Amino acid sequence: MIKIRKYSNQAGYPEPRRVIRYTLFWCQSGNAEILIDENIFTLEAGQVVTITSGQFHQLKSVEGELTALEFTLDFFCKNDSDIELIFHNGLFCHFGMNEMITVQHAAFFTETLNAIEKEIQEQPYQYLISMHSMVELLLVEINRSKIANGDEIWKPDALFLKFLERVRDHFQDNFQVSHFADLLGTTEAKLNEVSKLHTNKTAQNVIYSLIISEAKRLLLYEKLTVKEIAYQLGFNDPFYFSNFFKKHTSRSPKDYQKVVKEM
Repeated sequence: MIKIRKYSNQAGYPEPRRVIRYTLFWCQSGNAEILIDENIFTLEAGQVVTITSGQFHQLKSVEGELTALEFTLDFFCKNDSDIELIFHNGLFCHFGMNEMITVQHAAFFTETLNAIEKEIQEQPYQYLISMHSMVELLLVEINRSKIANGDEIWKPDALFLKFLERVRDHFQDNFQVSHFADLLGTTEAKLNEVSKLHTNKTAQNVIYSLIISEAKRLLLYEKLTVKEIAYQLGFNDPFYFSNFFKKHTSRSPKDYQKVVKEM
């Protein structure tokens, strides 16, 4: 549901790992090197990076003090406002747009993470409510810092975010936009409207983007054949999957594996 992990002057995970939780890494002092999907980030003191549920990541090294906060969508998102806050200004982005963010009030960030850790350990009366509020404060502080650093405000729509979550839950089913509209109690037209508003893409092309992101992760980190990945992503024909992947990335699945692993 929610966890705090602390690292101090040590090596990280031996292998890339995938957790179905939303994760943020906070560098309190020194620096830390983190692999997220296919990109490496070096966090410096006073910086945070957010990782969406389902992304592969590997903490490679820590030279200083680093804290990881992990929480599930069910823990945090009790209503539409929570859903919109967790993805506000591109935080925990589904499209792999991770970024290092310099936090304005570093002491506050550290103190709040320590307070969450204490709540987890002691579990006092209404501790779940308390921790939810403190996670909210951390996300607000990150958003304020992004705005102070010159970023534009981007406020997502809860319906669009629910659509993204449903797509990720149903890759293997190969659902069409109309089926997702039924699941969400809305219309294809509305899903296209919110998709174009947030990504300038149709809902179908948003689905394609998420499939490509997932395909890249499976190709890099899972010991699966291209055929097995194709079936896992809802393709009945592996040849069609290979053509689909090449159309969207300019590389065949096997070429992508080779090039990225050699980088």
